Amino acid sequence: MSKIVIFGAGGRGGKAAVAEARRRGHEVTAVVRSPAAHRDLAADGVTVVAGDVTDAGDVAKAAAGHDAAIASVADLSVPPREFYTGAVRALGAGLADAGVSRLVFVGLASLLVGGSGVQIVDEPGFPQEYREFVSGHAAGLDALAETGLDWLYISPAGDFDHDGGRSGSYQIAGHGDLELRMTYPDFAIALLDEIDNPAHSRTHLAVTA
Repeated sequence: MSKIVIFGAGGRGGKAAVAEARRRGHEVTAVVRSPAAHRDLAADGVTVVAGDVTDAGDVAKAAAGHDAAIASVADLSVPPREFYTGAVRALGAGLADAGVSRLVFVGLASLLVGGSGVQIVDEPGFPQEYREFVSGHAAGLDALAETGLDWLYISPAGDFDHDGGRSGSYQIAGHGDLELRMTYPDFAIALLDEIDNPAHSRTHLAVTA
């Protein structure tokens, strides 16, 4: 049994990660902006705390005494580049201060190389309205590479099936394909497998159903 701190635990990805971690018997600290708004997370083995993922002090406080961290975070009220670089730098400093080396960070398929051989974001027809958000994630990924953490940036090979349940399996994808779909519960299996038995480090891993 491990102790896992999950930043962004109130979102769909974070909630799925909390549920999968508890299914495996891990102790979980669920970090959210407002615990009062996420009382549904409270359960046996889950401690819900307030924290700002862009504040290294908050990160260190929440992560102290834990074995690994998961981040499934977003803040649409802040420019994406500012938010993701700030979050990654705070995670890098705060987790190091807390003695936590393993970080699994939930990312975007759009940064994967697609079937055409170029990044999906650069393929013809990619919706331009998403480019700023993707660029922010790309800056965050660059910032991850500058940390001393044992990090993994992991994303679906395509997009999420928002309504699907847990099939209990997934597979590693060789490239991105936005037509592919994966449920949050199955994605959480991949997240927790990379916590329990880390097989990939300092790379972008794509998984699909």
